[in-house]
Amino acid sequence: MLFGYARVSTPDQNPKSQVEALRRAGVDTERIHLDHAGGAKASRPQLDLVLTLLRGGDSLVITHLDRLARSTAHLIGLGADLHERRVGLRVLEQGIDTATAEGAAMIGMLSVLADLHHELAVANTREGRDAARARGRKGGRPAKLTGEQIQLAQHLYDGGEHTVAEIADRLNVPRTTVYGHLNKQPRTSPGTPARPGGDRPTAARSPRACPTCGYEPTTRAEAAHQRADLAVTWLHPDPGHPDTVLERHHCRQCEPDQPAFDIACTVCGDGPILAGTLAEQADAGTLPAPVQHWLAADGWHTNPVLLCPDHTAQQ
Repeated sequence: MLFGYARVSTPDQNPKSQVEALRRAGVDTERIHLDHAGGAKASRPQLDLVLTLLRGGDSLVITHLDRLARSTAHLIGLGADLHERRVGLRVLEQGIDTATAEGAAMIGMLSVLADLHHELAVANTREGRDAARARGRKGGRPAKLTGEQIQLAQHLYDGGEHTVAEIADRLNVPRTTVYGHLNKQPRTSPGTPARPGGDRPTAARSPRACPTCGYEPTTRAEAAHQRADLAVTWLHPDPGHPDTVLERHHCRQCEPDQPAFDIACTVCGDGPILAGTLAEQADAGTLPAPVQHWLAADGWHTNPVLLCPDHTAQQ
């Protein structure tokens, strides 16, 4: 069965020529899907629909490759997906037809490129993480303080007589830079016992408190850092249910030690971080099944490349 797809960038553009070309190629009018969308990030609901309708043995007909794909990476992913599902692809203006030996070879090459793209993304992530670990850092922007300055900042902070703002002024750096390098075990007043994770006793937990350890930031700068930290999802192994994972959010006070493994969207680089045995398995080259299930339930696309829910909808 033939399905057609056409796209124009704006509502003012006329898709008539594309639609007529698809009809001449034998596509029934009711199976022609049209999107009005431009740009790499625009939503394409009709493309998403036609991709769900295609079955093995069907063919997707388009007039030109740029009507189908947003980018080279998108084309590689789509081509590999169609090839795996045994769906044909005909590109009228460029003379591509996967029913021919030449067309089948081209679509097969897209699958190879998709695998290569995924392997390079994983390798680059691992190399970057390993390099950061070798420098004694967990990631983020390059350090703005020397080793001696970090030691001085820690000494002043531990002494309890200087605020982070004062330390930052002395070192001529923003307060956020100092926060990023401190071993910030919370300080308590004499006679006030620290609770697990550093949370001071309060009548009711503040909305700013860490949901895992209860630590509450004491300054606006620290609160801004904590908001960013808590936006990251950590996935932990569930001892009681091997087929599931535990989803947690951590502040700097309770952030898990190594091993850790980043699940990074190929487009934006965002994603959850794996902890414990999940990280060990992923670092060895195997994404654990519970993690794959979590990603699928959260709307991730994992094959042939990792795409977060936002970019799964856009690709």
